[in-house]
Amino acid sequence: MAKKGFTTTNLHSDRKSKPEHGVLHKAVHPSVAYGYDDARHLAEVFQGKRAGYNYGRQLNPTVTALQDRITAMEDGVASVAFATGMAAIASTMLSLLRQGDHVVSSAFLFGNTNSFFGTLQLLGIEVSFVDATDVAEVEAAITERTKLVFVETIANPVTQVADLSAIGELCKQRGLVYCVDNTMTSPHLFSPKTVGASLIVNSLTKYIGGHGNALGGAITDAGNYDWEAFDNILDTYRKGDAKLWGITQIKKKGLRDMGASLGPEAAHHLAVGSETLPMRMDRACANAQALAEFCSNHAKVKNTFYPGLESHPQHQRAKQLFKNFGAIFSIDLESGVDCFDVLNRMDTIVASSNLGDTRSLAIPVAHTIYYEMGPERRASMGVADSMIRFSVGIEDTEDLLEDFQRALA
Repeated sequence: MAKKGFTTTNLHSDRKSKPEHGVLHKAVHPSVAYGYDDARHLAEVFQGKRAGYNYGRQLNPTVTALQDRITAMEDGVASVAFATGMAAIASTMLSLLRQGDHVVSSAFLFGNTNSFFGTLQLLGIEVSFVDATDVAEVEAAITERTKLVFVETIANPVTQVADLSAIGELCKQRGLVYCVDNTMTSPHLFSPKTVGASLIVNSLTKYIGGHGNALGGAITDAGNYDWEAFDNILDTYRKGDAKLWGITQIKKKGLRDMGASLGPEAAHHLAVGSETLPMRMDRACANAQALAEFCSNHAKVKNTFYPGLESHPQHQRAKQLFKNFGAIFSIDLESGVDCFDVLNRMDTIVASSNLGDTRSLAIPVAHTIYYEMGPERRASMGVADSMIRFSVGIEDTEDLLEDFQRALA
């Protein structure tokens, strides 16, 4: 039988695993404990000799069903879900890296990821921030202690597009773990596996869940990396299929030991939300394109940052890599135009810190999510004090355009 498409596979994911009573969605299992008639079976589950559930912090049937969906979306070998996207990133880094290791990271990072990498530096793990739109900058930063390269597909909020294919080839040549945050594109628009990603990050809160009603994050092993060559894998986890060594260590040392577990209720919301990802994403991208084109021609807007504009420095790269150009864009306002006044005049678009919702959201970047970075780091990332980032939703395009026309009048 031919392999089915992205949407069909995801829609029928729970049903195909034959859940209880023939229901079409995996049930919500709130229990944190699992009982066994034979105590030997319980011990075998703990020792990894038998499949099963031991404790809710690291295993839950509802969460397992969601993990299977994410793995299928990313065409990976296995996924681990966490309470948030930041929990996924932090747990992964702390599970795989040791004092003295070195990470090369894109300088164009989500603010909280940037903050966490600062914490890694305090723990003795060096991080070099580079312009990831140019593979030469990544290569120049690699040292003999480098273990991992981290990039985002489309940077938030200035929308730089990393040199994803070339960096993947470089990591393959150097034997480095290549960690790609796919949140801004989602598995519908882009498959990091195709550019050699080792590990794929998704903040499930954003486009995959899509409705702003549940937090979650996931790490997927794409199956491209040879974990036998990674000397930070503990002997405890060097058994069985070597392709699973990395994700097993992340699950055990990251999820189990650090405890940032995704709850079953949130997992259910995220799984159901994911079923409409392609339709939502296509609509949001079309809206973002229309709004970005409007802003790029408006006298009150100094700069518009969106990969779908031909003027964007990485427009051709984005066109080659992605099915569409994403649903976030940002603008810098002309001198004398107050970003708060513009936002306060909007009616349909909501001033909010989230992104990836069905609703269009906007935030003054420098004063909120990037405030802690300070003016020097913001300037290095291209974040101006007048910048507004928009996460575009699925509303009627005409209503969104009317909001911009009124706000910028």
